[in-house]
Amino acid sequence: MAIITATLGLTSALMSKPTQAVEQTAITVGTGGVTGVYYPTGGAICRLVNRTRKEHGIRCSVESTLGSAYNVNTIRAGKLEFGVVQSDVQYNAYRGEGQFKEVGAYTNLRALFSLHSESFTVVARADANVKEFDDLLGLRVNVGNLGSGQRATTEQLLAIRGQSMSTFALAANLPAAEMSSALCDNRIDAMLYVVGHPSGAIKEATSSCKSNLVNIRGNYVDRLLKQYPYYRRAVIKGGEYNGNPNDIETFGVAATLVTSAETSEEQVYQLVKAVFDNFDAFVRLHPAFVGLVKTDMVKASLTAPLHPGAARFYREAGLLN
Repeated sequence: MAIITATLGLTSALMSKPTQAVEQTAITVGTGGVTGVYYPTGGAICRLVNRTRKEHGIRCSVESTLGSAYNVNTIRAGKLEFGVVQSDVQYNAYRGEGQFKEVGAYTNLRALFSLHSESFTVVARADANVKEFDDLLGLRVNVGNLGSGQRATTEQLLAIRGQSMSTFALAANLPAAEMSSALCDNRIDAMLYVVGHPSGAIKEATSSCKSNLVNIRGNYVDRLLKQYPYYRRAVIKGGEYNGNPNDIETFGVAATLVTSAETSEEQVYQLVKAVFDNFDAFVRLHPAFVGLVKTDMVKASLTAPLHPGAARFYREAGLLN
């Protein structure tokens, strides 16, 4: 709810014209666990929005959440204005597929822009001897909490392989903030995560105990990419993490920023303007943003229609016809 504050201008005996009040509003960006990339992404967006708060009156705050699906559901419930979500979750939510089949299509979902690439990442304890996805069968694996994008992706991957969560000796549902410590405490053998790199959670797992990243490749990945257009091949560069010198083959999605059709056009416009007018500053706020291209962010990996506030800015900036 908007909070209106009256700002009284100082007047002199010769001037009686009052200073015009600026409407004060608050917005929140839902992200993910604090050790992932979503949380600093939301922080980077809010930092730029808040720089010019005196001009537009919008105060932006970032909230750590349970992840992509949670963000969509909370926006749908009217309890969150913006959310960072995987592109596959955006696709399924808007079309009422996958994990959103029972609740139905969220046709009021609106896109703002896409962000960094995110790779399906598997980290296993070195003593578990996991080299490929097949080696995870019968092990204790963290697949992510309910409401996370990583869990939804894992379910799709298992389905393509004709398997289910029962494939694992334990399918743990730990949130992102807890899985690295669980791995190094030997409570799980491996953890699955869809995340941009470098990731704090992956750095923690590979620095705190002997662990290795696992290749995700084979004909089942070929089938996955053919069936789901929002996935694409990905490579996690060797040397990014301690004890992992070689490139890792996998697949991935893109992070995207979404909102509701009911969100104020002016709020969306000012948020998008803050990011794109300060683009050089934005890409310096996290290593995962290196390589972002404005024209790709406006069009790539977006299923839901653009919010009118975003489209308005893109037309003004010459990024949209």
